Amino acid sequence: MTRTFLKMTSLAAVIAIAVSCKDNQNEVDATDAETEAMASEAAVTYNVDTEASTINWVGSKPTADHTGTIALSDGSVMVNGETVEGGEFTVDMTSIKVTDLEGESAMSLKSHLEGTAEGKQTDFFNTPEYPTAKFVVTGLNGNTLEGNLTLKDVTKNVSFPVTVSYDGDKMMLTSEEFTIDRTDWGIKYGSSNFTDIVADKAISDDIKLKVNLVATK
Repeated sequence: MTRTFLKMTSLAAVIAIAVSCKDNQNEVDATDAETEAMASEAAVTYNVDTEASTINWVGSKPTADHTGTIALSDGSVMVNGETVEGGEFTVDMTSIKVTDLEGESAMSLKSHLEGTAEGKQTDFFNTPEYPTAKFVVTGLNGNTLEGNLTLKDVTKNVSFPVTVSYDGDKMMLTSEEFTIDRTDWGIKYGSSNFTDIVADKAISDDIKLKVNLVATK
């Protein structure tokens, strides 16, 4: 019986470690801003199709996850052959949508995240003061896209895995799901690391993102 219990305990430990590693697989290490990538003269401009492009997000707390999307307002990608050499895109932070809730619940969370709710302007993204975010490419290292992400006037360099494909005059850039720590950009509301808060009321510092970008030349 003891031997069986030890085997089961060891198996549980292995599974726990595997799950933990999987959860942290694409966790971004935000570093100081780097120099913008300069495209060559041979590079061709692909303009972002804002209707076809989106960013999916997941936010968490102990009792539930919330999911949604954010739209892009403009952007371009510089491509030489099939190699991304530069680019930037602007995120419309006033376009936050909540997809796991409906009606007043969805609107309440949206207004809190955007900072349009009374008394909650500075909790998260404070879109009346910071209506956009920006990502500027600083490099493409193999399948890893590197760039400066600016949120609320704070700029950090991040990198995440992407797949780039082409179909005629269209290019598609799709990221794997990756995780940023919102507190790196000074967004600390509800964080147990910066606030004396009951554990089950805390909001995770992590935000999961997945970029789906379509652009045409």
